[in-house]
Amino acid sequence: MKSFDIKTKIYFGENSLDRLNDLPYKRALIITDPFVLKSGMLDMITYRLQEGYTEYDIFSDVVPDPPIAKITLGVEAMLKYDPDCVIAIGGGSAIDSAKSIREFASRANGKDTALIAIPTTSGTGSEVTSFAVVSDPDTDTKYPLVSDSMLPTEAILDAALVKSVPAAVTADTGMDVLTHAIEAYVSINNNEFSAALAEKAIEICGTFLLRSYLDNNDKHARQKMHVASCLAGLAFNSASLGLNHGMAHALGAKFHIPHGRANAMLLPHVIEFNSDINKHSKSKKEYPKCVEKYCNVAKLLGVNNFNEITTIRALVGWIQFMLKEMNIPLSVSQCGVSKADYFNAIDSMADKALADGCTKTNPRIPNKSDVILMYEHLYE
Repeated sequence: MKSFDIKTKIYFGENSLDRLNDLPYKRALIITDPFVLKSGMLDMITYRLQEGYTEYDIFSDVVPDPPIAKITLGVEAMLKYDPDCVIAIGGGSAIDSAKSIREFASRANGKDTALIAIPTTSGTGSEVTSFAVVSDPDTDTKYPLVSDSMLPTEAILDAALVKSVPAAVTADTGMDVLTHAIEAYVSINNNEFSAALAEKAIEICGTFLLRSYLDNNDKHARQKMHVASCLAGLAFNSASLGLNHGMAHALGAKFHIPHGRANAMLLPHVIEFNSDINKHSKSKKEYPKCVEKYCNVAKLLGVNNFNEITTIRALVGWIQFMLKEMNIPLSVSQCGVSKADYFNAIDSMADKALADGCTKTNPRIPNKSDVILMYEHLYE
């Protein structure tokens, strides 16, 4: 028996931040990063809280790939302030930090504190998922945490917060959205509900991602990508992800490549591996089941071709075209990582990728030599 539900209430569209004027909470802890704090973006949040008579304190000691030590500091701040709700504002790191901080603080004090997630990038979908990723810098490891208790109570999707996002971040996070949607779509845990959400997210990416990258002032494209990020998050919260994320977690933890960029670079390689397009006859009965799904993705993106093999290759080509158009590296060598350091780390990264929880739902079971070969091909 399967089930599907959406526990997070989502506010979206123009002026959706006005939800903060009417919160049922009187004491809020804002968790954000230094950039949001210094940029003045936080003023869009705090003046609404003041109008709604909600007191607040701010914890801004958030960094990319949130390490366990920073989460501990956040838990201490939350237990000291004792808020009715936590408001997470920022990208995936801020929201993941807030989810982890609230989770561990709740275990300590037994209090059920609400969480409102307000993303300032269109990428992670963390505002509607039960996933959070924390890192251990001592072992160069990222740990995906998964628990329904980490689901945000509410999410607010307001494009006003993403209009000033730099083009490079738009590219990385946009490809993260596409990767989330595709991996959820071909996951062994996919279902009709997750598939519908993933298909819509893919369709939006095909139409609006490049537009959003090319023009910061294209508010319609920005809002569409903000919604696509949420849809893809809902899809993978139900169906989980796959090897692409398992490998990206290991790669990002070791060489500090932004998560969305690592996903984007790996995506063509993982699609080719999962499809196994060079290893079988032309009889349709012998194609892996995920090939039909990838062909559907290609149709949604408008690049379906003569047959399954040429369609998979057209899909891979479309992704590589998008990377080039948005100045995303196609290889690790283009990220400035030395060849010696990289190849010395491949064996360890392969072990971590295989042990990653996301890899378990990949449509094709990889072995270590498969993962090592993909990492090797990724270098240049």
